Amino acid sequence: MSLINMAAQLFISKLGGTGEQLDTGSVVAALQNLLPTEGGELDLSALVGQFTSGGGLADLASSWLGGGDNEAISPSTLMDVLGNDQVSEFAGQLGLGEDTAAEGLAQMIPELIDGNSEGGDLLGGAVGDMAKGMLGKLF
Repeated sequence: MSLINMAAQLFISKLGGTGEQLDTGSVVAALQNLLPTEGGELDLSALVGQFTSGGGLADLASSWLGGGDNEAISPSTLMDVLGNDQVSEFAGQLGLGEDTAAEGLAQMIPELIDGNSEGGDLLGGAVGDMAKGMLGKLF
């Protein structure tokens, strides 16, 4: 399974009952418009870079990369990093309220990065074994 598909399924799972109306393909397309990609695949390195450089949230991102507990990110902070207009467009593509979409993203992104990192570094390849295990627990 590709990383972008994993992200889509994880996002859907974070929405609870609201996510049942969404199909993975629609979420993949919306995520590809919102998050950094390379050749259609999610670029986690660039995503982490948004938080560590432009977002100024290096400590937060480090908690997701490290082995300890993940620090939470508020939906409003996430929107500041990704762009309010971009998150609003993402929500609109999926027929979700902006707050619902931002909350789902704020839960999904730290878990996705955490599941694809070890010892403070992102895992190589498109999909790490930890991410497969993490997603396996969801379904």
